[in-house]
Amino acid sequence: MALMNERKDHPVSMRMPDADIAMIDRAALLRGRSRTDFVRDAAVRAAEEALMEVMPIRMSAAGFDAFTLALSSPAVPVEEMVNLFRRPAPWETPACKGES
Repeated sequence: MALMNERKDHPVSMRMPDADIAMIDRAALLRGRSRTDFVRDAAVRAAEEALMEVMPIRMSAAGFDAFTLALSSPAVPVEEMVNLFRRPAPWETPACKGES
């Protein structure tokens, strides 16, 4: 008996309004992707996000203890972040305010 090759590609067909297709085509062009690649990647990303929302996170008892310890420990300032937040925002600089 001959073995059947498992099909790896499954066509997906959708009916969409012209406005949706135009938006997808424009975004795909901006990313340098084909419509198919753009839509496939967006669909897979949305599916992964949906699954991650409901999938439990499994870890060992020791891993869970380390995790809870990290959460309950006092925060440690990150020097680079402290410096970043001390700088004025670009819109707060004299050049952006129109000042000379």
